Amino acid sequence: MISKYKKDYEKTVMGYLSYLPDFKNIKNLQEEMKLYTSDSNQFEVLIYKQKGNARGIIGIQEEKDFIIIRYLSLDPTMRDSETKRLVMKDLKHLYPDKMITALPDWTFLLSYLKEDKTDE
Repeated sequence: MISKYKKDYEKTVMGYLSYLPDFKNIKNLQEEMKLYTSDSNQFEVLIYKQKGNARGIIGIQEEKDFIIIRYLSLDPTMRDSETKRLVMKDLKHLYPDKMITALPDWTFLLSYLKEDKTDE
């Protein structure tokens, strides 16, 4: 299940961001967090939960007709194909009327959306 970012999740989000190479630098991490606490609704971080516990985050950029996946960071024990498929399925259900795309490093995630179509 995916839920929207709330201030209560700040430390959790920072923890998951720290798994990503771009955010090992504290300044980059702080700048990224500002995107999610600003008044702009264009950038969002979503919390992926299983059984009520945060298991990862997905950073997105929301445009009028589409969603851009900026990154996905999962708990080290959850970095399997099945979890990625579930995250993408939940993302599609959260934004059913928008096309989902991704930054170049994350385009591999789009293949999980294609897999999901066969499940319907």
